[in-house]
Amino acid sequence: MFSPVIVCFPKCRTLFSFCFAAFFALSAQAEPAEFTLSDVQGVKHNLSDYRGKWVVVNYWATWCPPCLTEIPELVDFHEARKDKDAVVLGVNFENISLNALKQFSEEYFMNFPVLRSKPGPDSALGPIPGLPTTYLVSPEGEVVARQVGPVTAELIAEFIAQQTAQ
Repeated sequence: MFSPVIVCFPKCRTLFSFCFAAFFALSAQAEPAEFTLSDVQGVKHNLSDYRGKWVVVNYWATWCPPCLTEIPELVDFHEARKDKDAVVLGVNFENISLNALKQFSEEYFMNFPVLRSKPGPDSALGPIPGLPTTYLVSPEGEVVARQVGPVTAELIAEFIAQQTAQ
């Protein structure tokens, strides 16, 4: 059985920025990534529905302290960019009742789609070595980055800006 590991990075911005830059970039996949997951309302979301935008896919759990810390960052990022060039998809990666997850997402004002997935060592995008794990998918549908540990709105925006400038 999969036993999740909480991965925390130091709060030091300099070290965290280094870790983000050093570990976040991945080489693009040969073909676009895809998954279909249902949200807390029962609506199915295909990753391909978001082509043309950057997609931040965040794997998290309600019991994970670093996950809870980054939720406001993801809410802010999604609110600022959802109508422009990027969206957040939160993938709950635990066994939790639908009602409990709905209540949790309302209490945390999660303004992005909260999807459900069974926990395991891997996802459709790649390995989940710990929570939170965040994948960044390009507008073309390619997985270009992964971060194990919390992210901030600023760091995601900086990474997208660097990728866009290339």
